[in-house]
Amino acid sequence: MSRCALLGAALAAALSVPCIAQAQQVQRNFPQNALRGELVVMQPPEIALNGRAARLAPGSRIRGQNNMLVMSGAIVGTKLVVNYTVDDLGLVKDVWVLREEEARKVWPKTPEEAARWAFDPAAQVWVKR
Repeated sequence: MSRCALLGAALAAALSVPCIAQAQQVQRNFPQNALRGELVVMQPPEIALNGRAARLAPGSRIRGQNNMLVMSGAIVGTKLVVNYTVDDLGLVKDVWVLREEEARKVWPKTPEEAARWAFDPAAQVWVKR
C-alpha cells in the first residue's frame, strides 16, 4: 500500500471520530404524552413499570441510549430510567432508555402531572405552572 493511501485512510479514520461523538449528542424529541418511569423487563412481554406489573404492547419499541432498537430479552432484569408512552389499552407502546443528561431533565411521571405542567416541544422541557 502506498503512503498516500495509508495517509488517506488515517485521515478518514481521524475525521470520523468527531462525527460519531457528535451523533451521540443529538437531542431526541419525546412526544408530549410520554411519561418518566423506571422499567424492568421481567419475562417479555411482562415488565415492571415504577414497581407495578405492566405489559409491553404487541409491536412495542424500546430505543436504547443511542436511539437504536433494543430487544426486550437483552435487558431482562436491568432497572432503567425511561420515558414511555401507553396505548389505548394501557399497554406500554414506546420506550426510550434515557441518557444521563436526559434523565436530569424534569419530566412528568403521571398524566395528572402532565395536565398541570406546560410543555415546550421545541426545547423538550416541562415547566411546572
